[in-house]
Amino acid sequence: MNASIETNPLLERLPKHLKQFIKPQDYSDYTPINQAVWRYVMRKNVDYLSKVAHSSYLDGLRKTGIEIDSIPSMYGMNRILTEIGWAAVAVDGFIPPNAFMEFQAYNVLVIASDIRQLEHIEYTPAPDIIHEGAGHAPIIANPEYAEYLRRFGEIGCKAISSHKDYQMYEAIRLLSILKEAEDTPQEKIDEAEKAVADLQNNMGELSEMAQIRNLHWWTVEYGLIGTVENPKIYGAGLLSSIGESAWCMTDNVKKIPYDISAANQNFDITQLQPQLYVTPNFSFLSLILEEFANKMALRTGGLSGIQKLIHSNALGTIELSTGLQISGVFTNVIQDEGKPVYIQTTGKTALSYREKELVGHGTLTHPEGFGSPIGKLKGFNLAIEDMSPKDLQAYSIVENETVKLEFEGNIIVEGEIITGSRNLHGEIILISFKNCTVTHGETILFQPEWGNYDMAIGKKVVSAFSGPADVNSFDLINSVPTTTTIKAKHTDERDDLEVLYQTVRLIRENKDSKSELKSVFEKLKENHGNDWLLSVEIAELLKDSNEEQLLQEVLIYLEQLKIKRAEVAHLIAGGLDLIFNKETV
Repeated sequence: MNASIETNPLLERLPKHLKQFIKPQDYSDYTPINQAVWRYVMRKNVDYLSKVAHSSYLDGLRKTGIEIDSIPSMYGMNRILTEIGWAAVAVDGFIPPNAFMEFQAYNVLVIASDIRQLEHIEYTPAPDIIHEGAGHAPIIANPEYAEYLRRFGEIGCKAISSHKDYQMYEAIRLLSILKEAEDTPQEKIDEAEKAVADLQNNMGELSEMAQIRNLHWWTVEYGLIGTVENPKIYGAGLLSSIGESAWCMTDNVKKIPYDISAANQNFDITQLQPQLYVTPNFSFLSLILEEFANKMALRTGGLSGIQKLIHSNALGTIELSTGLQISGVFTNVIQDEGKPVYIQTTGKTALSYREKELVGHGTLTHPEGFGSPIGKLKGFNLAIEDMSPKDLQAYSIVENETVKLEFEGNIIVEGEIITGSRNLHGEIILISFKNCTVTHGETILFQPEWGNYDMAIGKKVVSAFSGPADVNSFDLINSVPTTTTIKAKHTDERDDLEVLYQTVRLIRENKDSKSELKSVFEKLKENHGNDWLLSVEIAELLKDSNEEQLLQEVLIYLEQLKIKRAEVAHLIAGGLDLIFNKETV
């Protein structure tokens, strides 16, 4: 399969700033060892999870076309996911949380196309195709859960970050890359772990993004469903981890009824989770999500919403009561009696209405920033947006008139009105002045030499959220991570082992003669004494053959490997359990 990016109609409507994260899935990059890792995990999962996972899991595997024996291709997944209203794209490891959630809002599943090393077969902190493809994809075949995921993305991508959130994202991404890469010096891992720990201990008050990421972690990634006494698994992190899916069902892991308090429960991606949350059903997840969204600046706006945007030091948007949306990097707010009376952005700013940039009010018009009073005129019960044409005429708020407008909070705008813009309801949303001066007490906020002045109209801020109102207003390209995943090294020894794995795979797939198995086994023992998975695969092929003597040799060898490599003894035992139909623990 070539390295083209397969598509479906859902992918065509993605904005450019999301498409930059998509990378081709080059199926030829997957080695025979990668395929064996996928097969082992999937066989263990299907065997075990059929007993402990939500019923949607096995149904979803069938509906999404995910096979047990082969790593899925994006082309095949997209073709089948289209039928349930979703799509899939390949990316390089962790992508920024806002982007990840925005993909979900477009009904697109983000899949890290790399696959974990054999050494990390039980769990890896790095996202991989086992986690995404075998964990996330099957559950979205459940319509109610799929709608929760889409809605989560829609709300989550509007969550406001703190300036430390992106540092944390980059630190976690680097740590996951270093832990998954082979031969990473321990001091590098220690250094990366310390960086994550230091940030975790100094994040201050949790931002909206940090809180909603917590909700995502405790539901989408590590969620349980049912009752505390008898929970089932639906979280992708558990569904894709043959170690933690069993661990989480023991009494070692505390089970807690899911509620909004999970938003304040942080997590550590490098450790087994000490507690998990149990939701009674998928609809309850949506109930808690809406409860959280009601507390977000997206819905509350106000002074606190502006302050969150200022603290984020990132591109964000406020929406006024008229529907006018101001997008930029907010740097200042003047307040009076707990209300914002003047807002200011620095750098490129765009004005929009209903997510569509106003003609003539993009970043070319406002390249240096934007400032405007907010609220009512001093001594007036009627806000400008509520004034009728007769009211506006009475107060000289009409074209070609020079006016002095004094707002609450001692903001004064004085200049000659050029024109105004109205929304769909006929309310004025913007007034443009020439020869204009804007002051706050003795402070000059705008002066005539700077050009024409555009004043936003709105008696209050009804919403504040991350990102621009109109994604086409800003160049959002080049926000991809600075680090890249580290691929497995090619060595003569590894290449030789890959050949042996491929030989066994071909024997299984083609149902060819098993006469080569003895030769493969001898080479394995002689040159790759630490490998265990291929011996398990050989035992599987020998089980129903007439090669009883060779099978016994392989089983004795595996028993010796259990002693030699105690850390993988349970993995060997698990593989043999599947072959010989023993009860899986």
